[in-house]
Amino acid sequence: MLSRRAASLKPSPTLAISAKEKALKAQGIDIAGFGAGEPDFNTPDHIKEAAIKAINDNFTRYTPAAGIDLLKDAIIDKFNRDNALSYKREEIIVSCGGKHSLYNLFQVLFDEGDEVIVPAPFWVSYPPMIELAGGTPVILETREEDDYQITADLLKEHLTPRTKAIVLNYPSNPVGSVFYRENLEAIGKLAVERGFFLISDEIYEKLVYDYEHMSIASMDPAFKERTIICHGVSKTYAMTGWRIGYTAGPAPIIKAMGNIQSQSTSNPTSIAQMAAVAALNGDQSIIGTMVAEFRKRKDFLVKGLRDIPGVTCYDPRGAFYVFPNFNCIIGKKYKDRTVDNSTTWTEILLDDFHTAVVPGVEFGKEGYLRLSFATSMDVLQKGLERITRAAAALK
Repeated sequence: MLSRRAASLKPSPTLAISAKEKALKAQGIDIAGFGAGEPDFNTPDHIKEAAIKAINDNFTRYTPAAGIDLLKDAIIDKFNRDNALSYKREEIIVSCGGKHSLYNLFQVLFDEGDEVIVPAPFWVSYPPMIELAGGTPVILETREEDDYQITADLLKEHLTPRTKAIVLNYPSNPVGSVFYRENLEAIGKLAVERGFFLISDEIYEKLVYDYEHMSIASMDPAFKERTIICHGVSKTYAMTGWRIGYTAGPAPIIKAMGNIQSQSTSNPTSIAQMAAVAALNGDQSIIGTMVAEFRKRKDFLVKGLRDIPGVTCYDPRGAFYVFPNFNCIIGKKYKDRTVDNSTTWTEILLDDFHTAVVPGVEFGKEGYLRLSFATSMDVLQKGLERITRAAAALK
């Protein structure tokens, strides 16, 4: 009855964990939740006020499918101000969230037989969205002990005549890793030499710790010609529910994305677009406030996880996740259950210790867990204590 496409597709595991967590909380169970990939801060007042003004001004009708010029201009100013990148309106499209931006981009770029390199650990939605577009994800394994870097030699091992693009996510979800400048340069040079696209997901750009973000598109004009930047307001301004993402890249690609969007969702919500204008053009102090708080939480969580015997944990340079390595507990038992993989481990943590995390296998890395620290210190302390107790209970 269903198409092969629909039948083969799994729901997002991060959203599934969040749904199960909410269902348990509704039953009155005290859950320490580390699953959600969204800031726990409120959207700043000046952004909400811009949305209210849009409603009162009756800015509540259809807009151009690819977004209003006022927002495109704010995005252009952002790239010029923050990244020393120059774009024109025809090189910008506004979509219904960062995920929607990536989905539309994959639809216009990939055909059957195209290979797309996806470094692992990866955000859970990259491979399914590539497959929905007809492409083939080619997983490139990166390692914790190498700071999750991609070198030229490593990338060359995965390039074929069918390589159409590589997806770069930095700072990354789930690891919080970034790329060294020399490795970004090497990746860019290979893209120019071999003729593949650079899909640069930079949505966590502003949430960084002792690191200054550099977009690969800003490093060389030749890189920019092959780069499509996917971005959004959700993480930087605590606007996950507003659903505004944006993409910058070569005009023919952006135009094709607009055609796709015009036949699917049409325009992003008019009110949310005006809120995004206020976010990009207005007071930016929310960013420093969030980064300072996230840094405290990060340091607390990394230290606590490293104190668990046998566990290692990469110290993230950006985003709001940690990705601890729990391979030391694989094969151990809790009661009558053997911890044979990260999925079983997450089930034990949720069912018996009321702590919600996401299994690393969903991000392409077995034996790891993803924990979001976009939550209160109270939850972090409680959850860390439970995870520590659970690890100690294994035999």
